[in-house]
Amino acid sequence: MMDIVLTGTGSPLPDPDRAGPSTLVKAGDTHILVDAGRGVVMRMAGAGSDPALLAGVLITHLHSDHICALNDVITTHWIRTRENTTLQIYGPVGTARFVERQLHALEDDIGYRVEHHDPLVKGPQVEVTELEPGDVFSIGDVNITTAATMHAPVRPTIGFRLEHEGAAAALVGDTTPCDGVDQLAAGADVYVQTVLRRDIVELLPGEMAQDILEYHSGVVEAAQTAARVGAKRLALTHMVPAPTPDQYPEWIARATAHFDGEVVIGDDLTTITVEPNT
Repeated sequence: MMDIVLTGTGSPLPDPDRAGPSTLVKAGDTHILVDAGRGVVMRMAGAGSDPALLAGVLITHLHSDHICALNDVITTHWIRTRENTTLQIYGPVGTARFVERQLHALEDDIGYRVEHHDPLVKGPQVEVTELEPGDVFSIGDVNITTAATMHAPVRPTIGFRLEHEGAAAALVGDTTPCDGVDQLAAGADVYVQTVLRRDIVELLPGEMAQDILEYHSGVVEAAQTAARVGAKRLALTHMVPAPTPDQYPEWIARATAHFDGEVVIGDDLTTITVEPNT
């Protein structure tokens, strides 16, 4: 069984009800976190998980809203595992440099904790693997495929397809429709896509608001992708502007006009369960 938990459905805009972008995949006993937006550790707790339980962290790209809480994941994993387990982090080129700088920023905190707590004798144990599109690897019994996504000028960006016991989930991060997304989402039981409402964003004032239209998928584009590649479910996350629950039917209607599969939208901790071979 695979559970896909939308641990953070928010965007860079602060929202009291939505944590920053992140998704937790529970594949049997294997917990894998995809991206680490603000508040992710608290949302993991709400999902019955913890950084100490993570078999790996997957990073789609280095935009701050997707990685700003990675230092919290690293620190909490370190303290909870008593430094006896190495946290595995996977991401595009540049991830190792970012993690190294996070550890430098935490140097004082690490020193304080090592001095005060006898069980801690060294800093966080972290291993970073930088990925190229097309890389294939495994975390536990979860097979992971990568592909390039399109979020220029952010480069490189990658998406992931996770497969476990016949279930497949595609988590592609911020991107416009592209061949890489099609490859990852083809026939997937769940295709998780960050989305915006173009019709609303186009009405917002300011150049920066209009800029985001260039490198994100809209709800319609996500639905068209899901239909084109035969995905079974489309899960909407990182929604801009964030809808209220009474607006969910309108968002779903825009998607179902182009995709006849299940469309999932909801609050943080919305969970999609995929049974083996379904």
